[in-house]
Amino acid sequence: MKAGFSVIVEPMNINQIKTTPHFSKLHFLTPLMNKRMLICIFTGFSSGLPLYILVSLLPAWLRSEGVDLKAIGLFALIQLPFTWKFIWAPLFDRYALPLGQKLGGRRRGWLLVMQLGLIVTLPLLGIFHPQLDIWTIAYFSTLVAFFSASQDVVLDAYRREILPDHELGLGNTIHVNAYKIAGLVPGSLSLILADHLPWDSVFSITALFMLPGIVMTLLVQEPALMNGTPKTLRAAVVEPFQEFIGRRGVKSALTILAFIFLYKLGDSMATALATPFYLDMGFSKTEIGLIAKNAGLWPSVIGGILGGIWMMKIGINRALWIFGAIQMIAILGFAWLAGAGHSLFWLGAVIGLEAFGVGLGTAAFVAYIAHTTNPLYTATQFSLFTSLAAVPRTVANSATGYLVEYFGWQQFFIFCFIIAIPGMLLLLKVAPWSQD
Repeated sequence: MKAGFSVIVEPMNINQIKTTPHFSKLHFLTPLMNKRMLICIFTGFSSGLPLYILVSLLPAWLRSEGVDLKAIGLFALIQLPFTWKFIWAPLFDRYALPLGQKLGGRRRGWLLVMQLGLIVTLPLLGIFHPQLDIWTIAYFSTLVAFFSASQDVVLDAYRREILPDHELGLGNTIHVNAYKIAGLVPGSLSLILADHLPWDSVFSITALFMLPGIVMTLLVQEPALMNGTPKTLRAAVVEPFQEFIGRRGVKSALTILAFIFLYKLGDSMATALATPFYLDMGFSKTEIGLIAKNAGLWPSVIGGILGGIWMMKIGINRALWIFGAIQMIAILGFAWLAGAGHSLFWLGAVIGLEAFGVGLGTAAFVAYIAHTTNPLYTATQFSLFTSLAAVPRTVANSATGYLVEYFGWQQFFIFCFIIAIPGMLLLLKVAPWSQD
Protein backbone atom coordinates (compact mmCIF):
# COMPACT_ATOMS: atom_id res chain seq x y z
CA MET A 1 0.00 0.00 0.00
CA LYS A 2 1.05 3.56 -0.69
CA ALA A 3 0.51 6.69 1.33
CA GLY A 4 -2.91 8.30 1.42
CA PHE A 5 -5.81 6.08 0.46
CA SER A 6 -4.02 4.00 -2.20
CA VAL A 7 -5.14 0.41 -2.31
CA ILE A 8 -4.25 -2.54 -4.51
CA VAL A 9 -6.70 -5.39 -4.19
CA GLU A 10 -5.69 -8.76 -5.53
CA PRO A 11 -8.31 -11.24 -6.71
CA MET A 12 -9.47 -13.44 -3.90
CA ASN A 13 -10.95 -16.92 -3.92
CA ILE A 14 -13.92 -17.11 -1.54
CA ASN A 15 -13.25 -20.77 -0.85
CA GLN A 16 -9.79 -19.90 0.37
CA ILE A 17 -11.26 -17.25 2.63
CA LYS A 18 -13.68 -19.64 4.25
CA THR A 19 -11.03 -22.20 4.99
CA THR A 20 -8.41 -19.79 6.32
CA PRO A 21 -8.07 -20.27 10.09
CA HIS A 22 -7.24 -16.62 10.64
CA PHE A 23 -10.45 -15.52 8.93
CA SER A 24 -12.60 -17.87 10.99
CA LYS A 25 -11.27 -16.26 14.16
CA LEU A 26 -11.27 -12.71 12.79
CA HIS A 27 -12.43 -10.17 15.33
CA PHE A 28 -15.48 -8.28 14.09
CA LEU A 29 -13.73 -4.91 14.44
CA THR A 30 -10.70 -5.88 12.35
CA PRO A 31 -12.32 -5.08 8.95
CA LEU A 32 -12.91 -1.51 10.15
CA MET A 33 -9.16 -0.98 10.48
CA ASN A 34 -8.27 -0.87 6.78
CA LYS A 35 -8.27 1.76 4.06
CA ARG A 36 -10.98 0.04 2.06
CA MET A 37 -13.55 1.03 4.68
CA LEU A 38 -12.25 4.61 4.61
CA ILE A 39 -12.66 4.63 0.84
CA CYS A 40 -16.28 3.44 1.29
CA ILE A 41 -16.96 6.51 3.43
CA PHE A 42 -15.78 8.77 0.61
CA THR A 43 -17.66 6.84 -2.09
CA GLY A 44 -20.89 7.07 -0.08
CA PHE A 45 -20.52 10.79 0.61
CA SER A 46 -19.65 11.61 -3.02
CA SER A 47 -22.56 9.54 -4.27
CA GLY A 48 -25.16 10.98 -1.91
CA LEU A 49 -24.33 14.70 -2.10
CA PRO A 50 -25.52 15.51 -5.67
CA LEU A 51 -28.69 13.44 -5.32
CA TYR A 52 -29.68 15.18 -2.09
CA ILE A 53 -29.04 18.53 -3.76
CA LEU A 54 -31.62 17.56 -6.38
CA VAL A 55 -34.21 16.09 -4.01
CA SER A 56 -33.82 18.43 -1.01
CA LEU A 57 -32.12 21.72 -1.83
CA LEU A 58 -33.53 22.27 -5.31
CA PRO A 59 -37.24 21.91 -4.29
CA ALA A 60 -36.68 24.19 -1.26
CA TRP A 61 -35.10 26.83 -3.51
CA LEU A 62 -37.92 26.67 -6.05
CA ARG A 63 -40.65 26.81 -3.40
CA SER A 64 -39.05 29.71 -1.55
CA GLU A 65 -38.92 31.60 -4.86
CA GLY A 66 -42.65 31.12 -5.45
CA VAL A 67 -42.70 28.18 -7.88
CA ASP A 68 -45.97 26.23 -7.60
CA LEU A 69 -46.14 22.64 -6.37
CA LYS A 70 -47.14 21.23 -9.75
CA ALA A 71 -43.97 22.53 -11.36
CA ILE A 72 -41.83 21.35 -8.44
CA GLY A 73 -43.40 17.90 -8.68
CA LEU A 74 -42.59 17.75 -12.40
CA PHE A 75 -38.97 18.48 -11.54
CA ALA A 76 -38.74 14.87 -10.39
CA LEU A 77 -38.40 14.05 -14.10
CA ILE A 78 -34.90 15.56 -14.09
CA GLN A 79 -33.82 12.43 -12.24
CA LEU A 80 -34.52 10.20 -15.25
CA PRO A 81 -30.77 9.51 -15.68
CA PHE A 82 -30.92 7.53 -12.42
CA THR A 83 -33.61 5.39 -14.05
CA TRP A 84 -31.81 4.83 -17.34
CA LYS A 85 -28.20 4.62 -16.19
CA PHE A 86 -28.06 0.88 -16.94
CA ILE A 87 -28.19 1.77 -20.67
CA TRP A 88 -24.76 3.40 -20.69
CA ALA A 89 -23.30 1.45 -17.74
CA PRO A 90 -21.72 -1.17 -20.08
CA LEU A 91 -19.57 1.60 -21.59
CA PHE A 92 -17.81 2.00 -18.25
CA ASP A 93 -17.00 -1.72 -18.26
CA ARG A 94 -15.88 -1.90 -21.87
CA TYR A 95 -13.86 1.27 -22.42
CA ALA A 96 -11.20 3.30 -20.62
CA LEU A 97 -10.74 7.03 -21.20
CA PRO A 98 -7.27 8.36 -22.11
CA LEU A 99 -7.42 10.22 -18.78
CA GLY A 100 -8.07 6.92 -17.03
CA GLN A 101 -5.05 5.33 -18.69
CA LYS A 102 -2.88 8.13 -17.32
CA LEU A 103 -4.36 7.57 -13.86
CA GLY A 104 -3.83 3.82 -14.09
CA GLY A 105 -7.17 2.35 -15.20
CA ARG A 106 -10.73 2.79 -16.45
CA ARG A 107 -12.60 3.28 -13.17
CA ARG A 108 -10.68 6.32 -11.95
CA GLY A 109 -10.75 8.04 -15.35
CA TRP A 110 -14.52 7.84 -15.69
CA LEU A 111 -14.96 8.74 -12.04
CA LEU A 112 -12.83 11.89 -12.24
CA VAL A 113 -14.68 13.12 -15.34
CA MET A 114 -18.07 12.75 -13.65
CA GLN A 115 -16.92 14.40 -10.43
CA LEU A 116 -15.40 17.35 -12.28
CA GLY A 117 -18.64 17.68 -14.22
CA LEU A 118 -20.57 17.89 -10.95
CA ILE A 119 -18.34 20.47 -9.29
CA VAL A 120 -18.64 22.67 -12.40
CA THR A 121 -22.40 22.39 -13.05
CA LEU A 122 -23.73 22.55 -9.48
CA PRO A 123 -22.75 26.21 -8.83
CA LEU A 124 -24.31 27.24 -12.14
CA LEU A 125 -27.80 26.43 -10.84
CA GLY A 126 -27.76 29.36 -8.42
CA ILE A 127 -27.12 32.05 -11.05
CA PHE A 128 -30.60 31.61 -12.58
CA HIS A 129 -33.95 32.96 -11.39
CA PRO A 130 -36.64 30.29 -10.88
CA GLN A 131 -39.48 32.51 -12.12
CA LEU A 132 -37.64 33.56 -15.30
CA ASP A 133 -35.33 30.64 -16.11
CA ILE A 134 -37.28 27.58 -15.01
CA TRP A 135 -36.50 25.61 -18.20
CA THR A 136 -32.80 26.48 -18.06
CA ILE A 137 -32.73 25.31 -14.45
CA ALA A 138 -34.42 22.08 -15.56
CA TYR A 139 -31.79 21.49 -18.27
CA PHE A 140 -28.86 22.07 -15.93
CA SER A 141 -30.48 19.95 -13.22
CA THR A 142 -30.82 17.08 -15.70
CA LEU A 143 -27.13 17.43 -16.55
CA VAL A 144 -26.29 17.26 -12.83
CA ALA A 145 -28.44 14.13 -12.58
CA PHE A 146 -26.59 12.55 -15.52
CA PHE A 147 -23.18 13.18 -13.95
CA SER A 148 -24.44 11.93 -10.59
CA ALA A 149 -26.03 8.75 -11.97
CA SER A 150 -22.89 7.97 -13.99
CA GLN A 151 -20.72 8.53 -10.93
CA ASP A 152 -22.92 6.04 -9.05
CA VAL A 153 -22.36 3.37 -11.72
CA VAL A 154 -18.59 3.71 -11.52
CA LEU A 155 -18.52 3.92 -7.72
CA ASP A 156 -20.66 0.78 -7.38
CA ALA A 157 -18.33 -1.14 -9.69
CA TYR A 158 -15.20 0.24 -8.03
CA ARG A 159 -16.46 -0.61 -4.56
CA ARG A 160 -17.28 -4.16 -5.61
CA GLU A 161 -13.81 -4.61 -7.07
CA ILE A 162 -11.81 -3.34 -4.08
CA LEU A 163 -13.78 -5.26 -1.43
CA PRO A 164 -13.03 -8.95 -0.86
CA ASP A 165 -16.14 -11.06 -0.47
CA HIS A 166 -16.08 -11.17 3.33
CA GLU A 167 -16.09 -7.33 3.50
CA LEU A 168 -18.94 -6.71 1.05
CA GLY A 169 -21.62 -6.41 3.72
CA LEU A 170 -19.64 -4.08 5.97
CA GLY A 171 -18.31 -1.99 3.10
CA ASN A 172 -21.74 -1.43 1.58
CA THR A 173 -23.24 -0.62 4.98
CA ILE A 174 -20.59 2.06 5.51
CA HIS A 175 -21.20 3.37 1.97
CA VAL A 176 -24.97 3.64 2.49
CA ASN A 177 -24.63 5.40 5.86
CA ALA A 178 -22.09 7.88 4.44
CA TYR A 179 -24.55 8.39 1.58
CA LYS A 180 -27.24 9.36 4.08
CA ILE A 181 -24.92 11.59 6.10
CA ALA A 182 -24.12 13.49 2.90
CA GLY A 183 -27.75 14.63 2.97
CA LEU A 184 -26.91 16.86 5.95
CA VAL A 185 -25.09 19.26 3.64
CA PRO A 186 -27.85 20.21 1.15
CA GLY A 187 -30.67 19.24 3.53
CA SER A 188 -29.45 21.09 6.62
CA LEU A 189 -26.35 23.28 6.25
CA SER A 190 -27.36 24.71 2.88
CA LEU A 191 -30.88 25.53 4.07
CA ILE A 192 -29.50 27.36 7.08
CA LEU A 193 -27.09 29.27 4.82
CA ALA A 194 -30.02 30.19 2.57
CA ASP A 195 -31.50 32.27 5.39
CA HIS A 196 -28.34 34.41 5.43
CA LEU A 197 -26.74 34.22 1.96
CA PRO A 198 -27.96 34.57 -1.64
CA TRP A 199 -28.79 31.33 -3.40
CA ASP A 200 -25.87 31.52 -5.84
CA SER A 201 -23.47 31.51 -2.88
CA VAL A 202 -25.35 28.63 -1.29
CA PHE A 203 -25.01 26.44 -4.40
CA SER A 204 -21.32 27.34 -4.78
CA ILE A 205 -20.53 26.44 -1.16
CA THR A 206 -22.52 23.21 -1.43
CA ALA A 207 -20.66 22.19 -4.60
CA LEU A 208 -17.32 22.48 -2.79
CA PHE A 209 -18.24 19.41 -0.75
CA MET A 210 -17.50 17.38 -3.90
CA LEU A 211 -13.79 18.08 -3.35
CA PRO A 212 -13.19 15.19 -0.87
CA GLY A 213 -14.44 12.72 -3.49
CA ILE A 214 -12.17 14.19 -6.14
CA VAL A 215 -9.19 13.97 -3.78
CA MET A 216 -10.08 10.33 -3.11
CA THR A 217 -10.17 9.58 -6.83
CA LEU A 218 -6.71 11.08 -7.31
CA LEU A 219 -5.16 9.22 -4.37
CA VAL A 220 -6.57 5.71 -4.65
CA GLN A 221 -5.27 3.15 -7.12
CA GLU A 222 -7.16 1.23 -9.75
CA PRO A 223 -8.32 -2.15 -8.39
CA ALA A 224 -6.89 -5.35 -9.81
CA LEU A 225 -9.21 -6.87 -12.40
CA MET A 226 -11.05 -9.84 -10.93
CA ASN A 227 -12.82 -11.07 -14.05
CA GLY A 228 -11.22 -9.12 -16.88
CA THR A 229 -13.01 -6.69 -19.18
CA PRO A 230 -15.63 -7.50 -21.81
CA LYS A 231 -14.03 -8.22 -25.16
CA THR A 232 -16.74 -6.42 -27.14
CA LEU A 233 -19.42 -3.83 -26.45
CA ARG A 234 -22.04 -6.42 -27.35
CA ALA A 235 -20.74 -8.75 -24.64
CA ALA A 236 -20.82 -5.91 -22.10
CA VAL A 237 -24.43 -5.11 -23.00
CA VAL A 238 -26.09 -8.46 -23.73
CA GLU A 239 -24.52 -11.06 -21.44
CA PRO A 240 -25.63 -9.57 -18.07
CA PHE A 241 -29.27 -9.59 -19.17
CA GLN A 242 -29.05 -13.05 -20.70
CA GLU A 243 -27.56 -14.41 -17.50
CA PHE A 244 -30.26 -12.90 -15.28
CA ILE A 245 -33.16 -14.16 -17.41
CA GLY A 246 -31.52 -17.55 -17.95
CA ARG A 247 -30.89 -18.00 -14.23
CA ARG A 248 -34.36 -16.93 -13.08
CA GLY A 249 -36.64 -17.68 -16.03
CA VAL A 250 -38.72 -15.03 -17.81
CA LYS A 251 -41.74 -15.08 -15.47
CA SER A 252 -39.69 -15.05 -12.28
CA ALA A 253 -37.37 -12.33 -13.64
CA LEU A 254 -40.31 -10.07 -14.48
CA THR A 255 -41.82 -10.64 -11.04
CA ILE A 256 -38.54 -9.68 -9.38
CA LEU A 257 -38.29 -6.52 -11.48
CA ALA A 258 -41.88 -5.58 -10.59
CA PHE A 259 -41.10 -6.08 -6.90
CA ILE A 260 -37.97 -3.90 -7.11
CA PHE A 261 -40.10 -1.16 -8.68
CA LEU A 262 -42.99 -1.35 -6.22
CA TYR A 263 -41.41 -2.15 -2.83
CA LYS A 264 -40.45 1.45 -2.01
CA LEU A 265 -42.95 3.23 -4.25
CA GLY A 266 -45.25 4.47 -1.46
CA ASP A 267 -42.44 5.73 0.73
CA SER A 268 -40.69 7.40 -2.21
CA MET A 269 -43.85 9.28 -3.22
CA ALA A 270 -44.57 10.28 0.38
CA THR A 271 -41.19 12.00 0.76
CA ALA A 272 -40.95 13.47 -2.76
CA LEU A 273 -42.32 16.84 -1.63
CA ALA A 274 -41.19 16.64 1.98
CA THR A 275 -39.49 20.03 2.12
CA PRO A 276 -42.38 21.91 0.43
CA PHE A 277 -44.73 20.09 2.85
CA TYR A 278 -42.76 21.34 5.86
CA LEU A 279 -42.76 24.87 4.44
CA ASP A 280 -46.52 24.73 3.87
CA MET A 281 -46.96 23.60 7.47
CA GLY A 282 -45.36 26.88 8.56
CA PHE A 283 -41.84 25.67 9.46
CA SER A 284 -38.96 28.01 8.60
CA LYS A 285 -35.98 26.89 6.54
CA THR A 286 -33.80 27.05 9.66
CA GLU A 287 -36.26 24.84 11.60
CA ILE A 288 -36.27 22.37 8.72
CA GLY A 289 -32.48 22.41 8.55
CA LEU A 290 -31.94 21.93 12.29
CA ILE A 291 -34.81 19.62 13.23
CA ALA A 292 -36.42 17.92 10.26
CA LYS A 293 -33.25 16.89 8.46
CA ASN A 294 -31.40 15.72 11.57
CA ALA A 295 -34.45 13.89 12.87
CA GLY A 296 -34.57 12.07 9.54
CA LEU A 297 -30.90 11.22 9.26
CA TRP A 298 -29.88 9.55 12.51
CA PRO A 299 -32.95 7.29 12.95
CA SER A 300 -32.38 6.18 9.34
CA VAL A 301 -28.74 5.34 10.07
CA ILE A 302 -29.70 3.53 13.28
CA GLY A 303 -32.47 1.68 11.46
CA GLY A 304 -30.01 0.56 8.77
CA ILE A 305 -27.51 -0.74 11.33
CA LEU A 306 -30.14 -2.52 13.42
CA GLY A 307 -31.73 -3.88 10.24
CA GLY A 308 -28.43 -5.40 9.16
CA ILE A 309 -27.91 -7.03 12.56
CA TRP A 310 -31.50 -8.27 12.76
CA MET A 311 -31.30 -9.72 9.26
CA MET A 312 -28.47 -11.99 10.35
CA LYS A 313 -30.94 -13.65 12.72
CA ILE A 314 -34.19 -13.71 10.72
CA GLY A 315 -32.93 -13.81 7.12
CA ILE A 316 -33.59 -11.56 4.15
CA ASN A 317 -37.09 -12.83 3.36
CA ARG A 318 -38.58 -12.24 6.80
CA ALA A 319 -36.75 -8.91 7.01
CA LEU A 320 -38.44 -7.77 3.81
CA TRP A 321 -41.83 -8.56 5.34
CA ILE A 322 -41.26 -7.04 8.80
CA PHE A 323 -39.23 -4.02 7.75
CA GLY A 324 -41.52 -3.34 4.79
CA ALA A 325 -44.57 -3.30 7.07
CA ILE A 326 -42.90 -0.83 9.45
CA GLN A 327 -41.81 1.32 6.52
CA MET A 328 -45.35 1.38 5.12
CA ILE A 329 -47.13 2.11 8.41
CA ALA A 330 -44.71 4.97 9.17
CA ILE A 331 -46.09 6.86 6.15
CA LEU A 332 -49.31 7.43 8.07
CA GLY A 333 -47.37 9.61 10.50
CA PHE A 334 -47.17 12.30 7.82
CA ALA A 335 -50.95 12.17 7.38
CA TRP A 336 -51.30 12.75 11.12
CA LEU A 337 -48.75 15.60 11.04
CA ALA A 338 -50.70 17.32 8.26
CA GLY A 339 -53.60 17.69 10.68
CA ALA A 340 -51.48 18.47 13.75
CA GLY A 341 -50.05 21.70 12.33
CA HIS A 342 -46.93 23.53 13.49
CA SER A 343 -45.23 21.54 16.25
CA LEU A 344 -41.47 21.09 16.37
CA PHE A 345 -41.77 18.09 18.69
CA TRP A 346 -44.20 16.18 16.49
CA LEU A 347 -42.29 17.19 13.37
CA GLY A 348 -39.17 15.51 14.74
CA ALA A 349 -41.09 12.51 16.10
CA VAL A 350 -42.98 11.74 12.90
CA ILE A 351 -39.95 12.21 10.65
CA GLY A 352 -37.79 10.15 13.00
CA LEU A 353 -40.27 7.24 12.95
CA GLU A 354 -40.57 7.32 9.18
CA ALA A 355 -36.80 7.52 8.75
CA PHE A 356 -36.26 4.59 11.10
CA GLY A 357 -38.71 2.51 9.04
CA VAL A 358 -36.97 3.54 5.83
CA GLY A 359 -33.60 2.59 7.33
CA LEU A 360 -34.90 -0.87 8.13
CA GLY A 361 -36.57 -1.28 4.74
CA THR A 362 -33.53 -0.08 2.82
CA ALA A 363 -31.23 -2.51 4.65
CA ALA A 364 -33.40 -5.45 3.57
CA PHE A 365 -33.96 -4.07 0.08
CA VAL A 366 -30.26 -3.52 -0.66
CA ALA A 367 -29.44 -6.97 0.72
CA TYR A 368 -32.06 -8.50 -1.60
CA ILE A 369 -30.64 -6.67 -4.64
CA ALA A 370 -27.10 -7.78 -3.77
CA HIS A 371 -28.34 -11.36 -3.37
CA THR A 372 -30.03 -11.20 -6.79
CA THR A 373 -26.97 -9.82 -8.59
CA ASN A 374 -24.41 -12.13 -10.19
CA PRO A 375 -20.88 -11.02 -9.16
CA LEU A 376 -19.67 -11.59 -12.72
CA TYR A 377 -21.93 -8.80 -14.01
CA THR A 378 -22.14 -6.49 -11.01
CA ALA A 379 -21.85 -3.15 -12.82
CA THR A 380 -24.62 -3.68 -15.39
CA GLN A 381 -27.00 -5.82 -13.30
CA PHE A 382 -26.63 -3.60 -10.24
CA SER A 383 -27.29 -0.56 -12.44
CA LEU A 384 -30.38 -2.24 -13.86
CA PHE A 385 -31.85 -3.01 -10.44
CA THR A 386 -31.03 0.34 -8.88
CA SER A 387 -32.30 2.12 -12.00
CA LEU A 388 -35.60 0.34 -11.67
CA ALA A 389 -35.76 1.21 -7.97
CA ALA A 390 -35.20 4.86 -8.94
CA VAL A 391 -38.24 4.95 -11.25
CA PRO A 392 -40.66 5.93 -8.44
CA ARG A 393 -38.33 8.79 -7.52
CA THR A 394 -38.53 10.10 -11.08
CA VAL A 395 -41.59 9.18 -13.13
CA ALA A 396 -44.08 8.43 -10.33
CA ASN A 397 -42.94 11.33 -8.14
CA SER A 398 -43.46 13.78 -11.00
CA ALA A 399 -47.21 13.45 -10.38
CA THR A 400 -47.05 14.13 -6.65
CA GLY A 401 -47.64 17.87 -7.05
CA TYR A 402 -50.88 17.19 -8.93
CA LEU A 403 -51.93 14.60 -6.34
CA VAL A 404 -51.39 17.05 -3.49
CA GLU A 405 -53.39 19.71 -5.32
CA TYR A 406 -56.21 17.18 -5.84
CA PHE A 407 -56.23 15.36 -2.48
CA GLY A 408 -54.67 17.82 -0.06
CA TRP A 409 -51.67 16.84 2.07
CA GLN A 410 -53.46 14.49 4.49
CA GLN A 411 -55.30 12.41 1.89
CA PHE A 412 -52.18 12.36 -0.28
CA PHE A 413 -50.20 10.55 2.43
CA ILE A 414 -53.01 8.05 2.93
CA PHE A 415 -52.88 7.40 -0.83
CA CYS A 416 -49.11 6.77 -0.53
CA PHE A 417 -49.81 4.18 2.19
CA ILE A 418 -52.27 2.37 -0.09
CA ILE A 419 -49.93 2.43 -3.09
CA ALA A 420 -47.30 0.61 -0.99
CA ILE A 421 -49.51 -2.48 -0.57
CA PRO A 422 -48.87 -4.13 -4.00
CA GLY A 423 -45.12 -4.28 -3.34
CA MET A 424 -45.76 -6.07 -0.07
CA LEU A 425 -48.08 -8.57 -1.78
CA LEU A 426 -45.36 -9.48 -4.29
CA LEU A 427 -43.31 -10.79 -1.38
CA LEU A 428 -45.53 -13.88 -1.55
CA LYS A 429 -43.76 -14.71 -4.82
CA VAL A 430 -40.25 -13.29 -4.52
CA ALA A 431 -39.57 -13.76 -0.80
CA PRO A 432 -41.95 -16.24 0.87
CA TRP A 433 -41.93 -16.02 4.66
CA SER A 434 -41.15 -19.73 5.07
CA GLN A 435 -38.15 -19.68 2.70
CA ASP A 436 -34.81 -17.88 2.74
